[in-house]
Amino acid sequence: MGDREWTADRMGVSEARFAAYVEQLGTALGHADRQEPLHDYCLGLLMPIERKSVEPMAAVTAPAQVAAKHQSLLHFVGNAPWSDAAMLAKSLPSRKRG
Repeated sequence: MGDREWTADRMGVSEARFAAYVEQLGTALGHADRQEPLHDYCLGLLMPIERKSVEPMAAVTAPAQVAAKHQSLLHFVGNAPWSDAAMLAKSLPSRKRG
């Protein structure tokens, strides 16, 4: 098996790392209700879709509830009361910014 082939174990590790990263980012959001939309938004950014806007993201992250997920993601990105600096600090904690 090649180094680049994905096994179930590697997929599980990747999913766990993604969940932990998004949870860490979520601490900068200021409210627990923003965790799920953040997760879905980040997941949508990683999905192989042509347009990285909320409608296609909603379709791939919640195919059975596209309208509700679309509304949730619109609200999440449209009402962003968190600190950009705090979010950036959480997103790249190990890098030094100059």
